[in-house]
Amino acid sequence: MTSYEPLAHDAVVLAGGAARRLGGADKPGLRIGGRALLDRVLDACADAGTTVVVADPRPTVRPVRWAREEPAGAGPLAALDAGLRHTTADHVVVLSADLPFLERGTVRRLLTALRADRSDGVLITDADGHDQPLVAAYRARSLRRALAGLARCASDGSAEGGTLTGLPLRRLTAALDLTRVPDDVASFDCDTWDDIAIARARIREHGHVLDEWISAVKDELGIELDVDTRALLDLARDAAHGVARPAAPLTTFLVGYAAAQGKGGPEAVAEASRKAAALALRWADETTGGTGEPDVAPDATPDTRPDV
Repeated sequence: MTSYEPLAHDAVVLAGGAARRLGGADKPGLRIGGRALLDRVLDACADAGTTVVVADPRPTVRPVRWAREEPAGAGPLAALDAGLRHTTADHVVVLSADLPFLERGTVRRLLTALRADRSDGVLITDADGHDQPLVAAYRARSLRRALAGLARCASDGSAEGGTLTGLPLRRLTAALDLTRVPDDVASFDCDTWDDIAIARARIREHGHVLDEWISAVKDELGIELDVDTRALLDLARDAAHGVARPAAPLTTFLVGYAAAQGKGGPEAVAEASRKAAALALRWADETTGGTGEPDVAPDATPDTRPDV
């Protein structure tokens, strides 16, 4: 059993906005670090039992259920209500599709906080202390009750025909008892081209680029595998130093192939890495005699015999 037992939950991702500040661009499809924004968010909420994306259907990194508010473009609360109708879990994670730095750990932290108290939900606040109700985990019953109450009360001209059309998200947060968790990284969203540029630059910083690249490759290849990156890098180093530089990529490829042949997971990769690393060290020892110097006798003379 893992140290983290996730609270059973579904996820609703809102991805159907007009992106006016991006000139109407297809925001969920914009790529950050080689991955579509929507796919990055779907990876962060991969623990959900059912994931509903409120938008027109498109190819995604994993299977989801699609929904659409009526009419399309009726606003975030109408979209949330449409997505919520396709969920059955007692808890639901609600996310926007433009969160480049959202991680599974953040979603798990929200759910852990929700489990620990009796509030209606737990949401992230940004660097300025503003609520981010689309980076949040809610009790589904509380969310449905609040949305139904807002629809009944929507007769003040801010919505059409007693529906949720056009209502702002702040009306929802005002109707709920919420716990707030500050996180200026997870709350960063991409509303403008400047935001897109900042996000693309940030993931290429030295401390993030390798993890980002590994995630992008796994998405591209359609694989789900958590491996010990440091162990593989150590293996590549040992192969390069103990054998020859080109041996590094070839050895790591063969390790991955061996693990796949055995239909193994991270444990199989670790075991194959261990064997290959031991082989690289034995190979190096044969060359140096275990001393770090070439394994040649002091009085040895060159072998000048002709090839047979």
